[in-house]
Amino acid sequence: MTGGAVLVAGVGNIFLGDDGFGVEAVRRLAGVELPDGVEAVDVGVRGVDLAYRLLDGYRTAVLVDATCRGGPPGTLYLIEAAAEPLEVPALDGHRMGPDAVVGLLATLAAGTGAEPPGRVLVVGCEPASLEEGIGLSEPVAAAVDGAVRMVLAAVEEAVRADASSPDPVSTESERRTTPC
Repeated sequence: MTGGAVLVAGVGNIFLGDDGFGVEAVRRLAGVELPDGVEAVDVGVRGVDLAYRLLDGYRTAVLVDATCRGGPPGTLYLIEAAAEPLEVPALDGHRMGPDAVVGLLATLAAGTGAEPPGRVLVVGCEPASLEEGIGLSEPVAAAVDGAVRMVLAAVEEAVRADASSPDPVSTESERRTTPC
């Protein structure tokens, strides 16, 4: 990867209802032509792989996932995530939401000297159900197209920022997203 690249990653477990939101949103992005330097991938439950991938020179990351923040099911959120080292004794690589990925990213970057993205955004959707089962609930399914529009707007902003500035964007931001 080269500097200036943007990674859009769909995160979630399709076998846990609305937790598959990020995977479905990125699947829908497959039908959209993305600008040069923008890659959209389904990472599913492979959070550790995602954290390592984010050290490959991406300047911006947009993570798409179910995000519990207390709103009505289907509510979309755009969250600026701060990369701070994760202080937990053990990680479950199959149960890592954006908060854990971002925390692990900072830890890996500190340990390897690799450069994490200058900006990490989370496009989140309030789930209705995270129970076992395949398929999104009605309000979350209805929010997927809106999430795709949010992702595309974030990508467009990141591409514009990369074109106008050689330095990664740095802003004050929220410490963690709230995992479900």
